[in-house]
Amino acid sequence: MISMISFDLDGTLVETGGEIAEAVNRTLRDFDIDPRPLAEIEALIGGGSHVLMRRLLTHVDPASTLDTETVLHRFEQHYAATAGTTGSPYPGCSEAMQRLRDHGVALACVTNKEQRHAERVLEACGLRDAFQLLVGGDSLAWKKPDGRVLEHVLAKFGVTPEQAVHVGDSATDLAAARNAGIADWAVPWGYNAGTPIAREHPSRLFESFTALVDSVLDNRADSRGEPVRRAMPD
Repeated sequence: MISMISFDLDGTLVETGGEIAEAVNRTLRDFDIDPRPLAEIEALIGGGSHVLMRRLLTHVDPASTLDTETVLHRFEQHYAATAGTTGSPYPGCSEAMQRLRDHGVALACVTNKEQRHAERVLEACGLRDAFQLLVGGDSLAWKKPDGRVLEHVLAKFGVTPEQAVHVGDSATDLAAARNAGIADWAVPWGYNAGTPIAREHPSRLFESFTALVDSVLDNRADSRGEPVRRAMPD
């Protein structure tokens, strides 16, 4: 029976590309570098903001003599101002989290975004109280796709890998789940470096949050021999 689900944040629960791109381009302008298009920046989302900035700098200005730490510090200042300002939950997200909680499923948000930024995004979107646990990219000594991140979550909830699922939008999420020995589920509306997540062969791919929750509740009902209570479609 599925007892716990962990969700990625950016591109899975919340569309955050615009506010990340705004902070990135404010930073680039500070150093006289031309702003980059949204699609290019979204293709780098998934490893945390510092990884994103390092990759982008290498791409747009490979011969740069800029001090990377100075650039990252400036980005932190800008993202502190933009995080949680324009991002919004994907359709059906809030309702899905409430249904899962109502049926006793433990929920975690596991992201490579730095903890303080993740907190702000979830709060702004009205999602923070949905999760008993939030693990940011700087919360542990490891980040996704290291399986120890999700093993930490399993230990916190006292569940086995067979009782858990991780849901994400990227190859990083699928690898993290597989490395921890738990089910690797995906949604198709996120980033994944511009590549359809279906090409990464997740064990399950859901086209809506309603379909995902129905699958979880079917699993729990089958395990208990109870009737399934379905929600109306999104």
